[in-house]
Amino acid sequence: MKIIAFTGMPCSGKSEAVQIAKNMKINVFRMGDMVLEEVKNQNLPLDDKHVGAIANQMREKFGKDIWAKKTLDKISKYNKLEYIVIDGIRNAEEIETFKKNLGKNFVVIAIVASDELRQKRFLKRGREDDSKEIKDLIQRDKRERNWGVDSVIASADIVISNQGSLEKLKSEITKIFNKI
Repeated sequence: MKIIAFTGMPCSGKSEAVQIAKNMKINVFRMGDMVLEEVKNQNLPLDDKHVGAIANQMREKFGKDIWAKKTLDKISKYNKLEYIVIDGIRNAEEIETFKKNLGKNFVVIAIVASDELRQKRFLKRGREDDSKEIKDLIQRDKRERNWGVDSVIASADIVISNQGSLEKLKSEITKIFNKI
C-alpha cells in the first residue's frame, strides 16, 4: 500500500489537495473527520472552540497519536487498498503509528502558505467549524504548533509552496500523484 499524508497549517491548501485525490479516485481519510465525529458524539457544537478542545483533550488523555489510531480503525474497514491519502497529520507520533500499522511506504507532503494569505483564505472559506475572526485562526495556529505540526512540516518528504493560484497548486499536486 502506498500512503500519501498531507500536513500544513490551517488554510494552507490541504483540502484542495485532498479534493484532487478524491477526483483521481484515491481513498481519502481525513483525521479531522475523526475529531468532528467525537465532537458530535459528545453533543457539542461544531465550532472551532469545541473541536480544538476535544482534539486536545483526547491527545492528553489517550496519547498524541489518538487521531491516527481512530483513523486506522476507519482504514481497516477497507480491503486491499493500493493507495490512500491521509489528511491532517499534526505530529511525529501520528506518522510513527501509521508507519507501524500500514508500512513504511509513506510520503508526507507539506503544503505551506504565508500567514497573510492563509488569513485571507480563512475569511473566505466558511467551513462549519471555522470562526470569522483572524484572532481565532491565530489561536488555532498556536494550538496546532503545540501539537507538533511545525516539526512535521519541517521533516516532510515534499514541501509545496501554495502562494500562487489554485490552478498552480492543482497542477503540482496532480504531478506528484502521477509520479508517486
